[in-house]
Amino acid sequence: MEIIVLIVFAYLLGSIPSGYIWGKFSGVDVRHVGSGNVGATNVARAVGKWQGILTLLADTAKGLIPAAIGLWLTLAPAAVAALAAAAFLGHLYPVFLNFRGGKGVATALGALLVIAPLAGLLLVAIFAAVVFPTRLVSLSSIAAAAFAPFALWLFLAPRAIVLLGAFFAAMIVWRHRGNIQRLRAGTEPRFGARSNTD
Repeated sequence: MEIIVLIVFAYLLGSIPSGYIWGKFSGVDVRHVGSGNVGATNVARAVGKWQGILTLLADTAKGLIPAAIGLWLTLAPAAVAALAAAAFLGHLYPVFLNFRGGKGVATALGALLVIAPLAGLLLVAIFAAVVFPTRLVSLSSIAAAAFAPFALWLFLAPRAIVLLGAFFAAMIVWRHRGNIQRLRAGTEPRFGARSNTD
């Protein structure tokens, strides 16, 4: 019963639409500007840099908090993975926004930084290594996500956590399918430029 309550809590926490809330504080509905995505990148482009940073921090916390609770309660790796996955799915499919959410990168990272800190930091390094020369947030996110299960395996994470990384990777790549099409076409916008796509 305890794990069910925690999973529901994690999903509802993940469902809190951070980017939408920060946009509303500025009088902007981010669902109707830019890419329409409620993630940090679109918020930064459509509303402002600081709102984007606040969205990034809040979305990261949505994954970090349930994972930290699971570890604090010394739950089994599979249970901790379930909490992280619930928060992640809450962000992707938030009940508060008719199940239309973000792409999950920050929320997944928040969970992994708690569950497997060294692997999480390696993924941050991969993201940075791609984003600084290219300024392509989508490509950087895809690269880091795709490497997640390998990073977890490299640092000897339990099997359930490696599978969690594979789940994160598959879902994040899937959520970026539109970006992948634009990357192939050479039309994907670079960070720092305002655009109608994200």
